[in-house]
Amino acid sequence: MLDLRFIREQPDLVRQAVASRHDTAPLEEVLRLDAQRRERLLELEDLRHRRKEAARQRPTDEAAAEAGRDLRLVIKDHEDKVKELDEKLLELLLQVPNVPDASVPPGNGPEDNVIVRSWGEPPTFAFEAAPHWKLGETLGIIDFERGVKLSGTRFYVLKGMGARLQRALIAFMLRLHTSEHGYQEIYPPFMVKRECMVGSGNLPKFADNLYHDEVDDYWFVPTAEVPLTNLHRDEILPPGALPLNYAAYTPCFRREKMAAGKDTRGIKRGHQFDKVELYKFTEPATSMAELEKLVANAETVCQKLGLAYRVLQLCTADLGFASRKTYDIEVWAPGCGEWLEVSSCSNCGDFQARRANVRYRPAADARPQFVHTLNGSGLALPRVMIAILENYQQADGSVTVPEVLQSFMGSEVIR
Repeated sequence: MLDLRFIREQPDLVRQAVASRHDTAPLEEVLRLDAQRRERLLELEDLRHRRKEAARQRPTDEAAAEAGRDLRLVIKDHEDKVKELDEKLLELLLQVPNVPDASVPPGNGPEDNVIVRSWGEPPTFAFEAAPHWKLGETLGIIDFERGVKLSGTRFYVLKGMGARLQRALIAFMLRLHTSEHGYQEIYPPFMVKRECMVGSGNLPKFADNLYHDEVDDYWFVPTAEVPLTNLHRDEILPPGALPLNYAAYTPCFRREKMAAGKDTRGIKRGHQFDKVELYKFTEPATSMAELEKLVANAETVCQKLGLAYRVLQLCTADLGFASRKTYDIEVWAPGCGEWLEVSSCSNCGDFQARRANVRYRPAADARPQFVHTLNGSGLALPRVMIAILENYQQADGSVTVPEVLQSFMGSEVIR
């Protein structure tokens, strides 16, 4: 959420930022209600002053007592109206996206994202590379038919070595990030309260993409970013506590709005998937440097798995709602013949911290300030599995297990 004072003082900058995102926001209504609220507050201040003056009159002064009673009623009415304006303003402010950082390239969509760097060479084969859905069915490790029978389209069942590969990837990534990159592992709930979705920026804007239990008002997490954002909600972190680095595995549930006929084959896009999430709470002055570290941590996973990848900086129109700056990491999938996004790493500035009210003290006697929050996949499944199956496939239809996963798998080959 943007600071209301920032919007008031720099409305043109905010308008330009929203336009650069090709987004919409109720900025004019925010400014109108803000002016009304400030006018009411001035009137309220004057009324309270007059009431104090009336209270100084002699208790036996019946006229003064009557005036005091009338003022109490007027003050109560003004307080109620200010509270109503506060609620309306908050509702509108929650619909305004973050302002892109000055380093973000302008653009109209994904085609304007900038390739920052690449690593590794896509493999070449002496045979025609098969897509993962064919490999999965032939090897008996992905069952699409029974996934549809159980839950409908965009669901599947992992069997045998497929389930083991998924579990091995999660265990490998968590161990890497906790033992080598300095993250603390968190195992959060997979359902959260409404205020957690608001704090992370998912509500109210993305309600249609979320799964919701209406009886108890629980929301299934679309990513571990949601509970991690709220881990320190309404807290003031002590001096020296930052940065805080967390890594968490969760399944992710999303009511994806997929175009008809797009990505219908395989496991690339579904309503449920697994992900290891990286999350940072940092001081404002160091957040951009911490973003680069987070991206490097996610890249290390690709490198250790031996997967060719590229890093893209997203343009203004492709940024997520809460993000100031984002890098995507895409791995090459030779069977599909496309680059697959396996991580999106973002610096949200104080946007989420204002919504979740997460602050810190720079020093013992300093005023609390909002932290900066960063998030990124480290990495997301099942696309990493797709890349492994397609990059490590052999002529006989088997798949070699990457060396770093073999101890987790207990096997060198999937046959």
